[in-house]
Amino acid sequence: MSDGKESVRPQSARFERALPDPGKMARAMMQPNVDDEPDGATAVVYCEANFGSIDGKTANGLVRHSERYRILSVIDSKRAGTDAGIALGEEHKAIPICRDLADALSSSASMPEFFIFGVAPASGMLTGEERRIVLEAMALGMHIVNGLHEFLSDDLEFLAASTAHNVRILDIRKPRPKQELRLFSGRIAEVTCPRIAVLGTDCAIGKRTTATILTMALNELGVKAVLVGTGQTGLMQGARYGVALDAVPSQFVSGELEATIVEAFENEAPDVIIVEGQGSLSHPAFSTSSLILRGCHPDGVILQHAPARPHRCDFENMPMPSPTSEIRLIEMFATTKVIGLTLNHEGMTSDELETAIAGYSAELEIAVTDPLTEPINRLTGMILTAFPELDQERAPRAS
Repeated sequence: MSDGKESVRPQSARFERALPDPGKMARAMMQPNVDDEPDGATAVVYCEANFGSIDGKTANGLVRHSERYRILSVIDSKRAGTDAGIALGEEHKAIPICRDLADALSSSASMPEFFIFGVAPASGMLTGEERRIVLEAMALGMHIVNGLHEFLSDDLEFLAASTAHNVRILDIRKPRPKQELRLFSGRIAEVTCPRIAVLGTDCAIGKRTTATILTMALNELGVKAVLVGTGQTGLMQGARYGVALDAVPSQFVSGELEATIVEAFENEAPDVIIVEGQGSLSHPAFSTSSLILRGCHPDGVILQHAPARPHRCDFENMPMPSPTSEIRLIEMFATTKVIGLTLNHEGMTSDELETAIAGYSAELEIAVTDPLTEPINRLTGMILTAFPELDQERAPRAS
């Protein structure tokens, strides 16, 4: 940021003097619980050069829906001057896209409480410039919400800044200590309500968005639905139950998910549990989907697909699989049934989307919709058709 201010990144001598004593550092390294944060805390989201794109999915998701934070602005110099909702091709959100941190602060009536790092690069690491900007936000008194695989609460420079400026660092992906991680136990059999996994044909394809919309819509109908988040964005948005599975050692992934689902079932007594998917079962770069299927034993699956996406995200030599092949793989891998297909309309006109919906409906003989543009009853209908007992029970409860 070229605002003439002195960089807050300390020189080595200054850094040595700024280091906290061992006792303070040990306390600072304790990972804060995201659930300790009050809902409605104000935040600015950093998404330089990526808002509206695949790597900006965390920022995109927070603009679309956030129960935990009130998003004041988004930082992306490439799209500055636009409303964030309009930039996503959706309704006006009254969330401005700003040029830099100084611009974001000038657009706000008060200092935001949180600085959220809203980019999700494949590397999962900060660049040098991004480190400088995060440190600047800390120097201004903002707490940091970090969804990367790089845990800032383990970094001595960020720890020093946290202590010096009395701010916290929330590493959303940081798993619980290994001695507290849970193995699969078989208790998933005690969960008697339907469990629906929202899986996809690729990563960053809209699984979390569909799962969130579906959960909210079911609750509005009087069907008590609980969302179990499995990635950093869903946890930032305010999912009450969840764990960032891609940061958990593989031996414990299915057990951590199972235990989380059991907790949601026992605490909430829901009619249905919606489980956010990760990656794609057929994608060689991701294994989380297979462990989600093992951990939640879904009674049904909704598959998310982007018809106009030519190749896998970040893998130009890998063509996208067809929904048919992915459905076949899912139903072969797990004892479950794909009950619906949801479409991501990226790169499509409304006519192309309508044609795709009709074509897939005829080919697959299951319900097909776009959760963002089509009537919501087409999405909830997937659940109520597959589990008619939910439709029968909701009228007495709603009255």
